[in-house]
Amino acid sequence: MLSIDLRPRPRSRNRQGQHVHRMVLWLILGLPWLAAGASGWAAEASRPNILFILVDDLGYGDVGAFHQNLRAQAADRSRPWHRTPALDRLAAEGMRLPHHYCPAPVCAPSRASLLLGVHQGHANVRDNQFDKALENNHTLPSVLKQAGYRTIAIGKYGLQGGQETEAIESPNWPAHPNLRGFDDFFGYIRHRDGHEHYPKEGVHRGKKEVWENRSEVSQQLDKCYTTDLFTARTKHAITTHVGQSPDQPFFIYLAYDTPHAVLSLPTQAYPDGGGSSGGLQWTGEPGRMINTASGMPDSYYHPEYADATWDHDADAATAEVAWPDVQKRYATVVRRIDDGIADLLQLLRDLSIDQNTLIVFTTDNGPSVESYLDEAYEPTFFQGYGPYDGIKRDLWEGGVHVGALARWPARIPAGSTSGDHATTFWDWLPTFAEAAGVAPPARTDGVSLLPLLTGHAAEQAPSTVYVEYFQNGKTPSFDDFDPSHRGRKRNQMQLVRQDRFVGVRYDIGLAEDDFEIYDIVADPRQTHDLAAAMPDLQREFKQRVLRGRRPDASAKRPYDDAPMPALGEVAAEPGVAWGSIVGTFAWVPQLHRMKLTAGGVSDQPAGAIRRAQISSTGNGPQVATIIQGYLEVPAEGLYTLGLTTSGGALLRIHEAVVIDADAGYEAGQPSSGQVRLAAGKHPIRIELVHDRSTLIDPSAAPLQLRWSGPTISEGPISASAFFRPKSLAAGPGLRP
Repeated sequence: MLSIDLRPRPRSRNRQGQHVHRMVLWLILGLPWLAAGASGWAAEASRPNILFILVDDLGYGDVGAFHQNLRAQAADRSRPWHRTPALDRLAAEGMRLPHHYCPAPVCAPSRASLLLGVHQGHANVRDNQFDKALENNHTLPSVLKQAGYRTIAIGKYGLQGGQETEAIESPNWPAHPNLRGFDDFFGYIRHRDGHEHYPKEGVHRGKKEVWENRSEVSQQLDKCYTTDLFTARTKHAITTHVGQSPDQPFFIYLAYDTPHAVLSLPTQAYPDGGGSSGGLQWTGEPGRMINTASGMPDSYYHPEYADATWDHDADAATAEVAWPDVQKRYATVVRRIDDGIADLLQLLRDLSIDQNTLIVFTTDNGPSVESYLDEAYEPTFFQGYGPYDGIKRDLWEGGVHVGALARWPARIPAGSTSGDHATTFWDWLPTFAEAAGVAPPARTDGVSLLPLLTGHAAEQAPSTVYVEYFQNGKTPSFDDFDPSHRGRKRNQMQLVRQDRFVGVRYDIGLAEDDFEIYDIVADPRQTHDLAAAMPDLQREFKQRVLRGRRPDASAKRPYDDAPMPALGEVAAEPGVAWGSIVGTFAWVPQLHRMKLTAGGVSDQPAGAIRRAQISSTGNGPQVATIIQGYLEVPAEGLYTLGLTTSGGALLRIHEAVVIDADAGYEAGQPSSGQVRLAAGKHPIRIELVHDRSTLIDPSAAPLQLRWSGPTISEGPISASAFFRPKSLAAGPGLRP
């Protein structure tokens, strides 16, 4: 179990806030790395191929298995609908995750949080920071690459950086996909390029650049509709890799740039068949790179929608009217993605790898009102926001409650559902890492979803659902939306979820502003604010959002300068708890979710390291150690914490990452972070890796901690500042 201060946890609906101190005691006393539910890593032979499919601006309500099929089943012809048969099949053969959240209600921050494995309180790309360089840290592809995977990105990227200076020109972007863990890349690197779906012809937004790693190839892509292009390229990548390296698993991040805004149409019908011999094919011939690179760009309507009508007004003399052209286009574009997914599923079967391939499908944010056509588009026609209010750029559920589908026939039961369990994008990094047989980096804010996916929901750790975002617009005044949401000014927004309860704030001015609180399971449209009846949960939400995030100077928030609240009264005595394991580690692992081989208590962190080195047994050149306790802060104010280690380390206070001395850290170099803290006790967690040889050389101290603050001169943190619960005095249950 993670720290209770940010992570949601099961609780009775009528007992919010009553278990805070009890859970803090359990956190440290129980040594969570020894708790049931910490799972081992996968054997190499069972590592799945992984195909992550992300689409652009598709709403929860646009997926048949979530909402569209309900519209199709209704007898009322006044409700138009479209179909997603391949996605429905994906759901039937795997798991629906109906309470899956994206990191932000717009493209770039969602993709950054996915690839970094952190929420928006820790990601370096926030708000509308398109084309900003993705942080040079552990990423989803770099972790899987270290685990032995071939890592491939196809489609839309938009996190390359270099837009701040003219000195950096393509293809030398500082955060090029090849520099963030991907072995191969094919697609749009710039964000804006993804707004055109015929890169060579530039039908609606002008000509764009497509990159194959560091080579620009758009001049070869005559009449290549990007949905078709990216599907065909993915099939080609899978087929080539399986043919050349059948024993090496692959990770493919397929990021479609549709159905976003442009709503360009394909050139022709989807080719018959699918898989190895049918469907879309990559020819490799410049000028006809794929087998649909002929005919007329932006011309083909799917036959189910080309002449579609609906009962717009049952009382009118002529009730049946044609769908608006923009809605025919939208349905065709979505169906084209669906056809591509059917094609990919068939390819996996043809190659006999579908049983051990994990496919995840989701969307980067809720549905949009954007259209680059003369005709405006609104998601009201198909109710793309589903049973929720809000759209892209909203933190009402319709903007971020996107759902996901997961299929892995070897492990995920067919036709299953995650129920009301809330999950998030940043959970996929630890999920894929565990499936690949490695521990995820300690920096991730996510939890592995393998217990949930494989039918062991009782063992599933809760996910952290936290979103922050700024946009100076308003929620649309759609008739479907509750009157209290229509035209609501957005500005600074924040969302947090615990169990079935969501807290949301719009137009935040102060850290003390109240959350509206909704039972999102019983009240998906968020019409009954429960805040007045739940003061304990209100207080806890306000504390959690201050304890689990870090300010970013490029995306300032009105609550950035509010201090992290300390815990209330706790029975404690000097010391810390520790646990350790021996091995070889490519990064500081997420130790608080591992089964470790030794544990105990010590008067201070440095002593805990020594005890870990002495007590740890097993094969491997390194010791990974976790240290937990309380840090006593004498006075409210801004504190600078410093850390020097012989390996790598990550330090959290509550659940906020204060010092990240892992990726790129040089052993022995000081690393620091600043945090504003209230006076009192704060949970602290340090996870680190150090060489076992430092035991022989006492001068090579594996960990040094220092701090300064309002009443403290810069210097080492003394042992008197660390505490553990009194119930740990005898050390019960400290060893496995």
